Amino acid sequence: MKFFLALLLVVELFAQKPELFLLQNYTSKSSVDGWVMSEKLDGVRAYWDGKKLISRNGKVFTAPSFFTNKFPSYELDGELWSQRGEFSHIASIVNRKLPHDGWKELTYNIFEVPNANGNLHQRLRIVKKSKYLRVVKQIEVKNRADLQKFLKSIEAKGGEGVVVRDATLLYYTGRTQNALKVKSYIDEECEVMKHNQGEGKYAQMLGSLTCKMSNKRVIKIGTGFNRSQRENPPEIGAIITFKYYGLTSKGNPRFPVFLRIRK
Repeated sequence: MKFFLALLLVVELFAQKPELFLLQNYTSKSSVDGWVMSEKLDGVRAYWDGKKLISRNGKVFTAPSFFTNKFPSYELDGELWSQRGEFSHIASIVNRKLPHDGWKELTYNIFEVPNANGNLHQRLRIVKKSKYLRVVKQIEVKNRADLQKFLKSIEAKGGEGVVVRDATLLYYTGRTQNALKVKSYIDEECEVMKHNQGEGKYAQMLGSLTCKMSNKRVIKIGTGFNRSQRENPPEIGAIITFKYYGLTSKGNPRFPVFLRIRK
């Protein structure tokens, strides 16, 4: 009997992986005049299928009924979010196995209505906002300088970056050049290979991580960790996200900084 109950729990916690639109990186060659821009919220992406919230990988979030009881019967795509710089805390809330009051800190911020008719503005217009349901504001991009000014204002407030999209298009999925993320830095993932012991004030703690990137390049990351992370570093084999500011003459990431463990 316990086996069947456990199996039922697994079935309830996972669903079919949703088909969503994905972001490409913005470059200086990208032409986005007349598109729309919005803040890139550093939260947890979630797809609402009309009945439940599902992660990009198909995990069903155990959101309490008070959070979702005003959600519509049609599909939504957005970010579970609280405030800037709180990604780890947000992830800890949504990844718990049972509903809890921590969800009161969050809102579901909508930037797409999958399979709805019309352009982006028309699709978003049908969403009825409520206490926990909001719509991400979309602002027209006048020119490149306008975009950079908006990006700097977001980063000055501690935001992650900006998303720019061609709002004239009908709904689509997949990774295309019609939806781009704009940041002053580049973020990427790598696998932890080795812990390197620290020195000085970091003696007896983590000094840096030796990591392997997807292109097999091996790098060291020594900044971006708080004290707790230096005392309890990511496990060997863990996938982490880091940011960097272009490449060196040897092709290595310039100034790599740890951001988070990939959930």
